[in-house]
Amino acid sequence: MKPIASFTVDHLRLLPGIYVSRRDRAGSEVITTFDIRITRPNYEPVINTAEIHTIEHLGATYLRNHKDYADKILYFGPMGCRTGFYLLLAGDYESHEIVGLITGMFEFIRDYEGEIPGAAAACCGNYLDMNLPMARLIARRYLDEVLIDIDSSRLIYPD
Repeated sequence: MKPIASFTVDHLRLLPGIYVSRRDRAGSEVITTFDIRITRPNYEPVINTAEIHTIEHLGATYLRNHKDYADKILYFGPMGCRTGFYLLLAGDYESHEIVGLITGMFEFIRDYEGEIPGAAAACCGNYLDMNLPMARLIARRYLDEVLIDIDSSRLIYPD
């Protein structure tokens, strides 16, 4: 079997950032998959399930309500390795084109107070597994250390 594209990225050299993971076609439409890498794989601890679950709920809520991107959001969810998220957008995009969108999402998470959207038994299969304070801390760290003044080393996969 051929290795899938994401397994060919050198995870030992991969820094937290925003990367185009792949582009696919669905009929005549292009779908861009982004690798929203929060922690450095194999060097930093992974994100705990409660925090990643909270970021998923808040991030999906922000994205699906975004005035410019709501109709382009196909999927936002965590990676199995728990080092980040995948975002699938309808359209052909480059990483630098969505820095503003991702920055806005992490500002929303960093500043969020109140009940987590969808964190109820009728809405979620594991609604008790949430940690808003830690999700906010992770969002603040990602903003400060990655998104503010992001450069090409965190927008293009390493060779």
